Amino acid sequence: MMKDWKDADRRVGGLRRKTRAPGPIRFRTTFRNCILDTLKRRGWKEVEDDSECDLNWMDRDWIRERFDRVHLEPFQKVNHFRNHYELTRKDSMVKNLKRMKRQLEKEGKVEEAAQFDFFPQTFVLPGEYLLYVEAFKKLGGVWIMKPVGKSQGKGIFLVDKLSQTAQWKHDNRFNPDGPQAETYVAQQYIHNPLLIGGRKFDIRLYVLVTSFNPLKVHMYRDGFARFSVARYDTKNINNTFVHVTNVAIQKTAADYDADTGGKMFLRPLKLYLISKFGAERVNELFCEIQLTIIRSLQAVQKTIINDKHCFELYGYDVMIDDNLKVWLIEVNAFPSLTANTKDDYNLKCAMLDDMLSIIDLEKRLNGNEDQVGSFDLIYSEGYVKFDRNCEYTSYLGCTTNRTRQLGKLFRSRGKERELAERKLKKSQGGGKKV
Repeated sequence: MMKDWKDADRRVGGLRRKTRAPGPIRFRTTFRNCILDTLKRRGWKEVEDDSECDLNWMDRDWIRERFDRVHLEPFQKVNHFRNHYELTRKDSMVKNLKRMKRQLEKEGKVEEAAQFDFFPQTFVLPGEYLLYVEAFKKLGGVWIMKPVGKSQGKGIFLVDKLSQTAQWKHDNRFNPDGPQAETYVAQQYIHNPLLIGGRKFDIRLYVLVTSFNPLKVHMYRDGFARFSVARYDTKNINNTFVHVTNVAIQKTAADYDADTGGKMFLRPLKLYLISKFGAERVNELFCEIQLTIIRSLQAVQKTIINDKHCFELYGYDVMIDDNLKVWLIEVNAFPSLTANTKDDYNLKCAMLDDMLSIIDLEKRLNGNEDQVGSFDLIYSEGYVKFDRNCEYTSYLGCTTNRTRQLGKLFRSRGKERELAERKLKKSQGGGKKV
């Protein structure tokens, strides 16, 4: 059973324990996928008690129901910030992006405000239904409807006539005699996605935030594109195998490719784009993806409750249209860590292992590293500057020998600690004995 803060307030000799107990790192998790395998491979020990673990890797329910009732020691870590939903709920994300844009406009920062053009026109239903109707009449086209509280493509559908929305409005979700209406977002559908082989795709990227105050952001170099099974066609808006790229949807198709999992990893995707559009243009594109991610985090920086015990691994979903414009689709606080191919498994386990190295429960780093494995520091109280001699302005899609890099990094930090310990001993023993 979970213990509340009184039970978790363990004391040693009448004093609260400030440092972790000797022995292997202890963790608690409810997940049975890549994260569990990665934790165990590091030699860490799984425990059942919140108060005994150094790392809590928990689900949404634990964060919502238990987090504020559990006392955390200074060395303990949790894999979510309390109000992570300010960025990861579809309606909250749009609310905060719109607020940030309005604030910049109010402050006269017109150019900065104009940079917040990476999300489609969006309305939250039922609250903004009349505004949505007005926009639909003015703009027309196809709109995509998404429930804010669901994932994996569940509940998504497209409309191209206002009568379809009106019919949906009068279903159980909006029936005044029925239960409370489920909240949806209605977004203008990106009708001109960049296609590869005639198929639509989006890109999943991994971003680690270790602090919101000050904001500190790491981005993983690898990721993958998720492809639709069916060729792109706007004539049939009811075919989810065309329009919804989530693997949970695509894998139910009869012609789903289980060998590839419907995915292309980021480096071959980048190389393909370079062959088609050129290295300079693709470098600009990947830099814009990185800037889009940073701007979205800046939009919630003052809203997220910062906590030194917390970190967050986000799964960012972005789309590119045929003009190479970047669109932010959504941000996931619980990106899937279940693999559907061997390569997918290796990518996720390597990414999680590097993430745990940055969290640094073993205290092997000094916290100022620009790169840890395949994670690059991209924002730390300001944009991280790139070497002027480097032709890239984003390391997304670049290769690295993460094992070699980590080994070299840990050896370097070990030597630094050894030297610091020698200096400390020398200073302590430098006085005359009486």
